[in-house]
Amino acid sequence: MRNLTFTVLAATVATTASIYAFLPSTAEAQEVMLYKNPQCGCCESYADYLRQNGFTVTVEPTHQLASMSREAGVPDDVQGCHLSIIEGYAVSGHVPVATVSKLLTGRPDIKGVTLPGMPLGSPGMGGAKERPFEILEISKSGTVAGIYARE
Repeated sequence: MRNLTFTVLAATVATTASIYAFLPSTAEAQEVMLYKNPQCGCCESYADYLRQNGFTVTVEPTHQLASMSREAGVPDDVQGCHLSIIEGYAVSGHVPVATVSKLLTGRPDIKGVTLPGMPLGSPGMGGAKERPFEILEISKSGTVAGIYARE
């Protein structure tokens, strides 16, 4: 009986640890600066989504979103509907938190990632997901370097 109890306890601890491995720790990614158009409600929903996943989010409405995204290295044709700066990375659009965590854990030498447009079913957006999201990698030179993640 003791061996069974120990085995169940060990399995529970291992499962819990693996779940928390995907969430941002208190040492990483706590602070997010999210820039959005003043009237955009889905951007507020995305900020709430990040908060629910352990991030501290400051939202800054701006009418200069396109130029700010450009300055952050995100090309015009792949910009999302808001721009987050997380630990020096540009995260453009409704990027799922699993991809954000992958970015912050792997620390690749890139400008950031983008989920262009406003895909239905993405975090903060309503509707049903129509197909896997393709999150693009933005190179240090500000060009699309390929697909960073599919979710």
